[in-house]
Amino acid sequence: MKQLTLKAEFSVSGKGLHTGVQVVATFKPAPENTGYIFKRIDLEGSPTIEALAENVVASNRGTVLACRTDKDIKIGTIEHAMAALYAAGIDNCIIEVNGPELPILDGSAIEYSTKIEEVGLAKQNADKEYYVVKQRIKVVDENTGAALIVLPDDDFSIDTMVEYNSSVLTNQFASLTSLKSFKDEIAGSRTFVFVREIMPLVQNNLIKGGDLDNAIVIYDVEMPQEELDKIADLVGVDHTKANKLGYINHKPLTYPNEPARHKLLDVLGDLALIGRPLKGRIIATRPGHTINTKLANQIRKELRYQNVQAPLYDPNKPAVMDINKIRELLPHRYPMQLVDKVIEIGENYVVGVKNVTSNEPFFQGHFPQEPVMPGVLQIEAMAQVGGLLVLSGVDEPERYSTYFMKIDNVKFRQKVVPGDTLIFHISFMTPMRRGCAVMKGYAFVGEKIVSEVEFMAQIIKNK
Repeated sequence: MKQLTLKAEFSVSGKGLHTGVQVVATFKPAPENTGYIFKRIDLEGSPTIEALAENVVASNRGTVLACRTDKDIKIGTIEHAMAALYAAGIDNCIIEVNGPELPILDGSAIEYSTKIEEVGLAKQNADKEYYVVKQRIKVVDENTGAALIVLPDDDFSIDTMVEYNSSVLTNQFASLTSLKSFKDEIAGSRTFVFVREIMPLVQNNLIKGGDLDNAIVIYDVEMPQEELDKIADLVGVDHTKANKLGYINHKPLTYPNEPARHKLLDVLGDLALIGRPLKGRIIATRPGHTINTKLANQIRKELRYQNVQAPLYDPNKPAVMDINKIRELLPHRYPMQLVDKVIEIGENYVVGVKNVTSNEPFFQGHFPQEPVMPGVLQIEAMAQVGGLLVLSGVDEPERYSTYFMKIDNVKFRQKVVPGDTLIFHISFMTPMRRGCAVMKGYAFVGEKIVSEVEFMAQIIKNK
């Protein structure tokens, strides 16, 4: 799948939930591989903030990011917009904001989703990069009992469970089985707050822009009428009777489980900080911004250590190219044929496999007492897989051969020994021009990169 951005820009405006200031946010198309970038146009030089988990500096009643080079430059209340962008499949977007947080609007993501739908999406040339969950991931907050579990899956889904010690808001469950359903099932769910939480939040200089039009307010613990009236005056709402428990808001609940659906929305928005779409099933129990961003940060650490994930290899699936097909395309034969099969091929990439056995002829001299596959042969194997990618795009490929022209940025990370299965991922770095292809290659054993290279190859018609 290809990366996506907006077809045209759009703007939203309103007051910030915590600052109360009027804010305008403009969402603009962005080039390939940009990701999500916030630009504070109200500050000198219009500094930018990358929407990545490592830039989270606060998660109390909202997610706050800071500029990597200046932690005083911040942008807050980003989770609703991030959820809408992520659910729409948008990979690249620049958000210009003239204040320290995004507008709260009605407390949900529905306006963002509606605007995205109105302007439409534009397909880009670069391939979409996923984070594929290959094994169970779990993060737990021992203090709150919150837990997020991520399980392998072919697609993306979330199950969310919330639990409160409240007579009004009891246990609730919400589920999203397809991102296509986000706008209709999740986006309109509003944020919520308990009346008993309002005074501490105000004392912490938060929710200056909160009101009954942008939040569900839950009154579940009876308090003296005088105290309730004081809170009502503080946030600028009408007085209500202190003995009447329930939901206090101008608009009735959109869904019976609207709070659980909003928590699911928050999980989605915070996980967008991974920086790429995720393939996996998420089970969230009592989630909140702190544990959501903790999970996103854990995955980001893995991606920073190894930016490229190993391709999925299922030996039970039939090969796209078996050894006989490979021999039709490549002139290499024993002992120089170094690719056994191709398991995946696309317009711009190919995935090949090499089973390394103790019978390889090079192990006789490299080295007799400690057999190690030479690095140059790993590079040669990647070049052969890259040749299959190049030749798959021409007519009569058996009439052409590919040759090395240049090798750059070679790195060897760990040994390859008998018994290893090498998985090669080769992709074009630039479009082919005049018979020349510039490619990037990775070799994996299991989940670890063992070597990588950038190389140029030329395709030449055989005489």
